[in-house]
Amino acid sequence: MIDGRRVEADAVQISPGVYSILLDGRSFEVHVEAATDHLLLHTAGHEFRVEIVDPRFWRRGRGGRIGLEGRQQVSAPMAGKVVRVLVAPGQHVEAGQGLFVVEAMKMQNEIGSPKTGTVERLLAEEGQPVEAGEVLAVVA
Repeated sequence: MIDGRRVEADAVQISPGVYSILLDGRSFEVHVEAATDHLLLHTAGHEFRVEIVDPRFWRRGRGGRIGLEGRQQVSAPMAGKVVRVLVAPGQHVEAGQGLFVVEAMKMQNEIGSPKTGTVERLLAEEGQPVEAGEVLAVVA
């Protein structure tokens, strides 16, 4: 929602912490910075504070309907530590299936697969610290 109005947007990560967002037919390059309870978005000389009310709702509502094609990178949503790796290279996974558990700010967050496919590469291992936007795996 923007100013109380529900909007549709498409976002593609172009590098760690940087997204290309298409909103109402206009394209924006947005730099994302994670804070303790919100995100700071920087674009075109402006800064916006964004609160994620329930990211699981967004993933359930849109993620299951989007047919992602090709290789998809799975990135850490925030800085933390990988506490569990739930899959192995070559393993078949379903969209939304847990791949990693990352602990950040004393909370454990499961990071799911963006698509149904095969785990092509794991780039993180248990106990490894990760930065926001760091690529953890590739699903093809």
